Amino acid sequence: MTADAPITQDFMTIPRKVPEGPRNLVGLPRPAFREALIAAGTPEKQAKMREAQLWQWIYQRGVRDFAAMTNLSKAYRAQLADAFVVEIPEIVSKEVSADGTRKYLMRIAGGHEVETVYIPEEGRGTLCISSQVGCTLTCSFCHTGTQKLVRNLTAAEIVGQVMAARDDLDDWPKPGEGMGERPRLVSNIVLMGMGEPLYNFENVRDAMKIAMDGEGISLSRRRITLSTSGVVPEIARCAEEIGCLMAVSFHATTDEVRDKLVPINRKWNIAKLLEALRAYPRLSNSERITFEYVMLKDVNDSDADARRLLKLIEGIPAKINLIPFNEWPGAPYARSDWDRIEAFADIIYKAGYAAPIRTPRGEDIMAACGQLKSATERAKKSRAEIAAEAGLSTP
Repeated sequence: MTADAPITQDFMTIPRKVPEGPRNLVGLPRPAFREALIAAGTPEKQAKMREAQLWQWIYQRGVRDFAAMTNLSKAYRAQLADAFVVEIPEIVSKEVSADGTRKYLMRIAGGHEVETVYIPEEGRGTLCISSQVGCTLTCSFCHTGTQKLVRNLTAAEIVGQVMAARDDLDDWPKPGEGMGERPRLVSNIVLMGMGEPLYNFENVRDAMKIAMDGEGISLSRRRITLSTSGVVPEIARCAEEIGCLMAVSFHATTDEVRDKLVPINRKWNIAKLLEALRAYPRLSNSERITFEYVMLKDVNDSDADARRLLKLIEGIPAKINLIPFNEWPGAPYARSDWDRIEAFADIIYKAGYAAPIRTPRGEDIMAACGQLKSATERAKKSRAEIAAEAGLSTP
């Protein structure tokens, strides 16, 4: 096992300056969206109607050119084009795995890059999106955790990953086609990419409200899962303000082991985390908590660990996702043997809990769980270098 790591990276996030020129409409919550339209000259009496029209063009149809929004007058379209843009992250590279998984490298403001992964399965398609450039945390088994945090993503950059993936998959309704006439290729969202979502709560919340909006991307809250390493103070807030499904990166059954695997445990230990999780289904009217448990050989995979896990989660509506460790160059751990994983799963299953063993996906393109890491290492640069390159504000 590795030596103790700091709870978080030694970092300072750099706030973005509001760019000059036309304002991006993507990512604005509805009230701010309407206020922006009014400020740009839309009569207040028309603002609610115009908001609904534009919202549907952008988020239901995937249209970004105001000239193509044909239920608006030409004069109003020109007015919008002068004041606003509809911008999303740019896909700069795409890798496709032998199993159909797609890993996108997306470029955002300042030239930074994040990774987004699409996982096709029978009857569903899951998009794994990022919430930060790099990661705040230092989980010792996670490749992304070896990249320092640069900054939080904006709401536009978070929901924009969904929009960019739908572009690539040709997943928007075609002209003349009604909503829902074709099965959606992106049917589920998981906030399990780069970063800790609850350390970027407001932007994640605003992006997911757009994803869940019936006139927006229109996904049920039960098709969105937020995964946290255990930022306890934000868990109840997530239930109240987002209400999506909750997953927790658990990975250990004692504080001694979890302190090393998930160092944030030294701030909020297993007992405190479980206390917050017990309240989550009630607060959010949600379904089961998903406990993610990466299987590490001779570290957390014993029968005793399985029994301790059952005792810990007793009384919590739960399922346990067992994740065979996805090895990466220089990783300090090895994947548990398959018979050991199956024996662990059998103990959980016989106690009455679902204990699926996650099939590794996209390993050949380093897109599997825990492997996300941007191709560029901008986080290694100094704060001054990042600010100079990106046009970001500094204290």
